[in-house]
Amino acid sequence: KIKTSAPKTKGTKDTGNDDLKKLSGVGPALEKKLIAAGVISFAQIAAWTEKDVADMNDKLSFKGRIEREGWIEQAKKEI
Repeated sequence: KIKTSAPKTKGTKDTGNDDLKKLSGVGPALEKKLIAAGVISFAQIAAWTEKDVADMNDKLSFKGRIEREGWIEQAKKEI
């Protein structure tokens, strides 16, 4: 059997493509929005500054969800 694509839910710390649905409040729809915005790894989220959070809140209409759900702290635990 030949594998034609990489698994969608399993990523590596080096290449990204982490399962962002592990973050509180992130389901398939929000994961798609994050990926469309170029966010593919927990390492990216863990490195966000206050400005990055504000930009993502505005860009993706998250209305404070990042802070409320504690995504940065959760992402740090995943990497």
